[in-house]
Amino acid sequence: MKIYLIGMGCGADSVTQAAGQALAGAGLVLGPQRLLDLVAQRSQDCEYREAVRPEAILAAVSAYPGDRVCILLSGDSGFYSGARRLGSLLEDHDVEVLPGISSLQLLAARLGRPWQDWKLCSAHGVDCDPAAAVCSGQACFFLTGGRATPATLCEQLRAAGLGKLAVVAGEDLGGTEERILSGTAADFAAMDFAPLSVLLAEPAPRYPRRTPGLPDELFFRQDKTPMTKQEVRAAVLSKLAVGPEDVCWDIGAGTGSVSVELALQGKTVWAVERDEAALELAEKNREKFGAWNLHLLPGEAPDALTKLPRPDAVFVGGSGGKLREILSAAVAANLSARICVAAIALETLQEACVGFQELGLGAEVTQIAVSRSRTAGSLHLMLAQNPVYLITGKQP
Repeated sequence: MKIYLIGMGCGADSVTQAAGQALAGAGLVLGPQRLLDLVAQRSQDCEYREAVRPEAILAAVSAYPGDRVCILLSGDSGFYSGARRLGSLLEDHDVEVLPGISSLQLLAARLGRPWQDWKLCSAHGVDCDPAAAVCSGQACFFLTGGRATPATLCEQLRAAGLGKLAVVAGEDLGGTEERILSGTAADFAAMDFAPLSVLLAEPAPRYPRRTPGLPDELFFRQDKTPMTKQEVRAAVLSKLAVGPEDVCWDIGAGTGSVSVELALQGKTVWAVERDEAALELAEKNREKFGAWNLHLLPGEAPDALTKLPRPDAVFVGGSGGKLREILSAAVAANLSARICVAAIALETLQEACVGFQELGLGAEVTQIAVSRSRTAGSLHLMLAQNPVYLITGKQP
């Protein structure tokens, strides 16, 4: 049996000639009723049957005695489409995918812009963090749907501090009610949009990307709030090996210096800090460096960790005397999480080693002793900083 998976793109007018020929020769066409209505006039000798769920489609194909079936798919057949699952379910048949012109292509054409450098995201039925997406340095195209509308995505951008970010929405692209709207995230957050809409957001302003270890003097600081120094920060990020898709925790964030560096390297960062003055400093540093994917949470660990997303990397800069409980919470959230504890006191070093051992992890200890130069007249003297121990958990 020959089966065509036809991407309907932006409607009947965006169907390709090849797809039109397949529909004209089909004996059975399956798909959502909205799409069936768009093609029902192409063949008088064809059965048009509503079927949306893969199981219902598979049952209809299995019961059909003919030799040619077309299955209609909304949107782009290669972008978060049902074509992927259907292709595997129908692998015993001769399956061919025929794409249509997508909303991505139409929006780019309407704007007169190439989309080759855009970051492509779907907020239709999948988790989507628009603030993290726009921190990639690329314009971001969002496929919306259901409860995720251009307005809800823009409200998340506004809440992250990106209310002035330039955005464009395309409504009913290719249809008679098509509209292209331009504005800011704050503007769009208060608007209503058609159910068939897409969103394009420009890249968020950020501090220029560089290797970890930003100079200390770039951060907002105050004497009573601890800050992990530049050389130690660089070593911490090396130990945590943070990648662009990693979710990070920073526990005891202080001024947020480590939080900011994690945010510049990873996908999202959730930083917990109990001191109000420290949180204010961390927020100022978040805004200065454009760390819009950094979420600052007032509270005390481990209680504040219960609702955080599953971490890939965890830094513990301060524990408030609850280090073992914090380590247990991190391991419970993700047994494979990369965990690094910073310690100045020998007692904290010992507790970290014992805590990792109790959790079935080995402990690798690195001591960092940094000295910095200072001038004394015409001379340069080396001024020693406090030694810092970095304890990382290792799988056996």
